[in-house]
Amino acid sequence: MTRKRAGLAVGAAVLLLVAIAGGGYLWQRSDDSALPSPESSAPPAAGQSATGGGEGQYVALGDSYTSAPQIGPAVGPSGCHRSENNYPHLMAAELDPAGFVDVSCGGATTAHLTTPQDIGQEVQPPQLDALTPDTTLVTLGIGGNDVGLVQLASECVSSEQSKSPCRDRLTAGGLDRLAEAIKSTETKVSAALTEIHDRAPQARVLVVGYPTVLPAPGEGCWPELPIGAPDVAYLRDALDALNTMLDEQAAAGGAEFVDTATPTLGHDICRPQDVRWVEGLTSTADSAPLHPTARGQQAMAEAVLAELNRPGP
Repeated sequence: MTRKRAGLAVGAAVLLLVAIAGGGYLWQRSDDSALPSPESSAPPAAGQSATGGGEGQYVALGDSYTSAPQIGPAVGPSGCHRSENNYPHLMAAELDPAGFVDVSCGGATTAHLTTPQDIGQEVQPPQLDALTPDTTLVTLGIGGNDVGLVQLASECVSSEQSKSPCRDRLTAGGLDRLAEAIKSTETKVSAALTEIHDRAPQARVLVVGYPTVLPAPGEGCWPELPIGAPDVAYLRDALDALNTMLDEQAAAGGAEFVDTATPTLGHDICRPQDVRWVEGLTSTADSAPLHPTARGQQAMAEAVLAELNRPGP
């Protein structure tokens, strides 16, 4: 798939450990922009069943960019920080499938697709347990936590705009450790897609990428975003590589990739409050710090529904 790449939302997650330590986060819908109508959806690909209009079973899997902490009332286990206004719920409201299950959970990695996730006083069952042979649509938003970006918080925050503590440390000796972490996540995503197809053979599977959070070159907002310009560029490039990897694995694994970075360009963390779709270190909207706002979640829903309007692979 050819598309314009953008800086990704996961980049802001490097500060998440500072903002909400231990919270497991890794984003209501506004009235000024309607979601695409499911009535215009193209017919499903051969061997796949339709989802919507009272038919089909939709299962949403993913981390906190799917679960959407603090965007309206919470549903499910408290430790998952799952909102009833996240993009899967917005999609389900538009599609109206016969069945809908959202098991996304903040802090989830690909391992938590097949193994339980400790979320404090509760344990989240393996997310893939929600799949059945009757599942007709699956969305998967995962991978950021596997790369371990939140662990970089103390290394990336800088009091000097020209400094690059993250890049210097992670590329010392000529080896880009962040790039290696993204590379090692490839096989995990590939295995997850194989397992999804095995458990839900008739499902259309969409891998949802991460949206834009970091500003474009020359459009930073230091010290509001206290990461030096070289590190912003380094993280933006690395996070673009993460989205590229997800795109490639989707194509190789019989799934479709949903680009949420391009449609969220110009709405990054450095934009004014009424323009940005991702909150900063201190949230001034009804969303968690460093996570998509309500409009950001809506934009993600719009991107996924737009992909559903195209024929499956």
